[in-house]
Amino acid sequence: MIPAKDLMRALLPALLSLIVTVPLAQAAADPTLPAMVEGDFTAKTFRFTSGQTLPEINLHYRTFGRPWTNSLGQVTNAVLILHGTTGNGGNFVRPEFSGVLFNPGQLLDANRYYLILPDALGHGKSSRPSDGLKAGFPNYGYRDMIEAQYRLVTEGLHVNHLRLVMGTSMGGMHTWLWAETHPDFMDAAMPLASLPTQISGRNRVWRRMIIDAIRNDPSWQGGAYTTPPASLRTALEVLYFMGNNPVQRQKEAPTLAAADNALDLYVTNLMRTSDANNILYAVESSRDYDPGPALERIQAPLLAINFGDDLINPPELGILEREIIRVPRGRAVLIPAGPDTRGHGTHTLAAVWKDLLADFLQKTAKSSSGR
Repeated sequence: MIPAKDLMRALLPALLSLIVTVPLAQAAADPTLPAMVEGDFTAKTFRFTSGQTLPEINLHYRTFGRPWTNSLGQVTNAVLILHGTTGNGGNFVRPEFSGVLFNPGQLLDANRYYLILPDALGHGKSSRPSDGLKAGFPNYGYRDMIEAQYRLVTEGLHVNHLRLVMGTSMGGMHTWLWAETHPDFMDAAMPLASLPTQISGRNRVWRRMIIDAIRNDPSWQGGAYTTPPASLRTALEVLYFMGNNPVQRQKEAPTLAAADNALDLYVTNLMRTSDANNILYAVESSRDYDPGPALERIQAPLLAINFGDDLINPPELGILEREIIRVPRGRAVLIPAGPDTRGHGTHTLAAVWKDLLADFLQKTAKSSSGR
């Protein structure tokens, strides 16, 4: 029998399904991946919806491929891929995502597409509270993050049109907002693991658990801590709890000792790189998310993909099915729970939903033809 400790280490990549992935440096060393470019864009005089301003913000990004333009000078092959809460664009540079989609002959072959993977505002190597301002960092929301992404794409990368906007979890929610806010800017939109309604119900409760744990922790010191506050562990445990499905959790940890080891391994690894203010801001940023009132404004074809074992977006609520009929060219697909799904984290397992992406790209190809 494999010792529980060794078993948990072997399962670690699958366990880190919500907010963390294989480290970028390790994933980028994969010789099967196409060439990747990393860069930074400085957006000057950034005004937040709260009225706060910063003289500049940094937006980090990764790209694969190069842009193509048609005879009118419009970019035809750019794909914007948006990550989840507390993640970064490097989350997609891993075998189960880029290894399934970006290589020659695959659906998002970097020889054919210009793939843009930004670190959202407050995340990764983009401007964030831990850079120095701590709790003095402006209280950003999802619409601030969308504006920052738009400025990166248009001013930083000089892309004037997107073939596709797609995103996972928070990135899926951003995709809904992109489709509403910039309806003429894309040929297609594909949100994964998200719902087109404001954060409410259990989805709001687990976020409040994290927010309250940090803000009510004396060792947080109003955000001015010099060592990680104790509540950081609680926040990571909640994120771990929400990220997978009960069946898979039971398979991975069939005993009390194995379950404790899995949780401890997850938290110990994340504690090394996580920051309580960054997590607090990232979780709180969803407060202004509500695409519901403007769904009819979406012009591009939209394919929403959710998963039957997603604890964050449970299908029994019926929200996606109810709201998708308001999207003029919208379609929703629920992938049932099965041996290949991993709850909410299925959004990054491209093999599970790549056939749907293939069909969607084919059906929306006409408007993006040309070079």
